[in-house]
Amino acid sequence: MEKAKVYFTDMRAYPGLNLQQKLEKLIRRAGIEKIDFEDKFAAIKIHFGEPGNLSYLRPNFAKTVADVVKSLGGKPFLTDCNTLYVGRRKNALDHMDAAYENGFSPFSTGCHVIIADGLKGTDEVEVPVDGGEYVKNAKIGRAVMDADIFISLAHFKGHESTGFGGAIKNIGMGCGSRAGKMEMHCGGKPDVDKALCRSCHMCERNCAHGAISFDQEKRAQIDHEKCVGCGRCIGACNFDAIANQNYHANDELNCKMAEYAKAVVDGRPAFYINIVNQVSPNCDCHPENDVAIIPDVGMFASFDPVALDVACADACNHMPILPHSQLYDNLHKDGACDHHDHFCNSAPETNWKTCVEHGEKIGLGTRDYELITIR
Repeated sequence: MEKAKVYFTDMRAYPGLNLQQKLEKLIRRAGIEKIDFEDKFAAIKIHFGEPGNLSYLRPNFAKTVADVVKSLGGKPFLTDCNTLYVGRRKNALDHMDAAYENGFSPFSTGCHVIIADGLKGTDEVEVPVDGGEYVKNAKIGRAVMDADIFISLAHFKGHESTGFGGAIKNIGMGCGSRAGKMEMHCGGKPDVDKALCRSCHMCERNCAHGAISFDQEKRAQIDHEKCVGCGRCIGACNFDAIANQNYHANDELNCKMAEYAKAVVDGRPAFYINIVNQVSPNCDCHPENDVAIIPDVGMFASFDPVALDVACADACNHMPILPHSQLYDNLHKDGACDHHDHFCNSAPETNWKTCVEHGEKIGLGTRDYELITIR
């Protein structure tokens, strides 16, 4: 396989040229115009940021991408899927409120916001994973799969489970329905925290397998013999009484994430953009953000998500460490072990390479890239 082309521009903005203009120049030079957008729906997958977190991508970046798509005749929309965990993006109504609160509205971005897996995270399509070793059929938000063209617009930052979050995580984890996120993140079946259960029976009404019953105190309980792990009860519970705490090892999570990403992009035009700024140590799903671990790097674009993520990781690892960050603190602890990788040093239980290695193995892309700098 020949090297993939990854295009890069830094975050310097001189008089007469702002970052939005630089982003437009970057993606046009990277070849987005090769895609036939005419009268086609284009899903722009983005993370809207958990309210309280201020390191997520500014809506201005999304507007730039949407405006380019519209200039090429396409019909763009911003999208994400509901979360598995408890927070402000667990159902479509709260999720859209969070998106608007963080500045992502039709007025600020020039396109609509659609939550891809519906009101409670159950509107999904089962998509075969060609070459999948862990997942045979990925459960993807329906609106993502209904789109004719897929664009990933990702904030590249650290992550406490996967090492970093870039294009592959934005696509694989981000486009999974609640059941899909369950499949990637967790083994086993969900359980009920009876102290939080209000005996409303909503979980029971949403269980298609008769797995939920109520004890003498009228608290819900789940029969794991009948439960299929779809996660619908988690979305149905308005009191956050149901959760799955049996998380997979990080390497397996990374491999499943790559397979989900392949399911999303196979068989249709796709384009990938990573913005490497405010590189916080943890996911934008946190309702807070720690200080950046390295200085801002720049903006990257490619037709290859594996090469794109590797190029971004390499660029980050060439940056100096910012003092008094999580990365700095970890390296200055007694007995600290230097892994010679900023992301592994920031979150020592992670290994991001397992994701891109598996992505290359299953044909999602290549780790070999040529970096082309755009001024």
